[in-house]
Amino acid sequence: MDNENIIINNTENAEETAEIIAETVSETETAPANPAFEKYSQRTHIIGRIASGIVLIMLLGAPFIMGLFLGAMPDLGAVGKGFLSVGLIWTISSVVEYLVYTPMLGAGGGYLAFITGNLINMKIPCAINARDIVGAKSGTAENEIISTLSIATSSLVTIVVLALGVLLLAPLQPVLQSPALQPAFENVVPALFGAMAYKYFRGNMKIAAAPLLIMSALFVLVPSLTGSTSFMIIPSGIMAIGLSFIYFKAQQKKNADK
Repeated sequence: MDNENIIINNTENAEETAEIIAETVSETETAPANPAFEKYSQRTHIIGRIASGIVLIMLLGAPFIMGLFLGAMPDLGAVGKGFLSVGLIWTISSVVEYLVYTPMLGAGGGYLAFITGNLINMKIPCAINARDIVGAKSGTAENEIISTLSIATSSLVTIVVLALGVLLLAPLQPVLQSPALQPAFENVVPALFGAMAYKYFRGNMKIAAAPLLIMSALFVLVPSLTGSTSFMIIPSGIMAIGLSFIYFKAQQKKNADK
């Protein structure tokens, strides 16, 4: 189901990109400056950069600190080889995710989402649903606040659920490992994005149809592509954005002829 997730994300990203471009131009020309929001944004970037730096140091330093105290330092040569084998791929994927998701989440939501992780499964759906509920538009101060609050709430709920899961793991283990429940656990993410897909596909069939059909055909004909989902975001995203631009120009020409 990874190919379906890619198409869903690309369709959403195409819409978001088009909205952000239009709204940014409009707001730059007409919207007055908001000193309070600018101050909030500046503080958000300061706190976000500090928090990101601390988390990065902790993530990289934890194995070395444990190795130092336990007398079992990792082999730096082996670590380097391991990083080169998979790190370069994930580096490119991380850059792509940053460019795609940051405009959707805003500064505060972006920092918080990338620090806590689990963007595709939890943070992005939560932020999009919260924004749709309140009717906020991308690129606005309202979207920034709503995205940050929704992602913070999602993170807190995740922590509480994980804590309860750890405490209840032993008594619930027989139930969770039941063969009858395994198909449900294996299809949680496809079910989540399948439900979200209906909403976006229904309203944007012209944009969604071509990327959906082409990417589905590629994944069926070349099954090995399922291991390169992050890379496939780029061509399918470009395709969806290109279609959005073509339809936008066609609509402009149609309106001008009237």
